[in-house]
Amino acid sequence: QVQLVESGGGLVQAGGSLRLSCAASGRTFSSRKMGWFRQAPGKEREFVAAISRSGGSTYYTDSVNGRFTISRDNAQNTAYLQMNSLKPEDTAVYYCAAVSTSHYGWPPSVSSEYEYWGQGTQVTVSS
Repeated sequence: QVQLVESGGGLVQAGGSLRLSCAASGRTFSSRKMGWFRQAPGKEREFVAAISRSGGSTYYTDSVNGRFTISRDNAQNTAYLQMNSLKPEDTAVYYCAAVSTSHYGWPPSVSSEYEYWGQGTQVTVSS
């Protein structure tokens, strides 16, 4: 079992920045690709970013590419999402997720590829 706990959400003005953290329990963190998703009110959950097991490869949805950066610290069992130049349309609940240790393929951009999910953290961007 893996437990994921997100933190770092909040209210920020447009153009501002936030850094989300995702702390993972257990000893398998470094064996799992990680991803961030978000869900805005009335909308489906959408993929935001993914990172490989080592952190050497990353992948972003077009709408955040160049503004968001996903990273990880395997020694600290933590994944991060640095969000810069935030826009009101980035307002959503942000979730981190982990694939299974046997996951194959890149990038894992579909929610069904993920085995474990955090509870989410709210990000609100005011205009």
